[in-house]
Amino acid sequence: MSYIRYDCTPDRGLTSCTHLLPMNTQSTPPELTASSENTAPAPAFSPLYQQIKGLILQSLQAAEWKPGESIPSEMDLAARYRVSQGTVRKAIDELAGENLLVRRQGKGTFVATHAEQHVQYRFLKLVPDSGDLSSEGPAQRTIVDCRRLRASAEIARTLALRSGDTVVQVRRVLAFAGVPTILEDLWLPGGPFKGLSAERLAEYHGPMYGLFESEFGVRMVRADEKIRAVLPDEGQQALLAVPAGTPLLSVERVAYTYNDTPMELRRGLYRTDSHHYHNALS
Repeated sequence: MSYIRYDCTPDRGLTSCTHLLPMNTQSTPPELTASSENTAPAPAFSPLYQQIKGLILQSLQAAEWKPGESIPSEMDLAARYRVSQGTVRKAIDELAGENLLVRRQGKGTFVATHAEQHVQYRFLKLVPDSGDLSSEGPAQRTIVDCRRLRASAEIARTLALRSGDTVVQVRRVLAFAGVPTILEDLWLPGGPFKGLSAERLAEYHGPMYGLFESEFGVRMVRADEKIRAVLPDEGQQALLAVPAGTPLLSVERVAYTYNDTPMELRRGLYRTDSHHYHNALS
């Protein structure tokens, strides 16, 4: 039997609910039985599967199921939330479509992780003119700088911090086939990334977002980007080994963890003499 939930704060707040009623019940929530003359209009409710999606998100955010781990079966989740398997399936379908969960035929559903090969380049859209990034092998990474400093007003505003709060700034160069191709500057909130150092970044051989997951418990789930063409300054020219006046692609990204919390500002300069920016739209 399907259920409908009331007295809820839906989805964005990750759902706090007090009752579930069968959809065919004749009962009426007590707050809706008062005279319409003295009551405010009834709130708009999100679909039941969206509420279940919110509850699953709440468990993901609380690290009940960590990246790479399996979540309970649809049958178990249906029993847990007292809804139909179809409702749970629809919620999981949406989370899988958003790359938060991964279905594996015959094995179950798992929390997506940036450590997996097929998602390592999820947020990196630069590809070689022939082939793809995986065909070039792993990027050769050079950590130019990693330091803790006070956030400027602009950085603080972007990361939802207070001006002067501590942030970690990282500068690195990514080379493909021995050619320096991407120069990145990153700013991360200091609290969640306490202990991040140039040495740790250099020692870790997986993707940076995989390091954030495994050692700092921060999973980037989505990102917004701004793209424009720019000319590099002298320092950028030297790090990317390009002559003066070489146009570069500037990509500014803000990455978010669960509940739309900004966790990273990244500004990258991309060489496009042998690579191009590719984004599949659907």
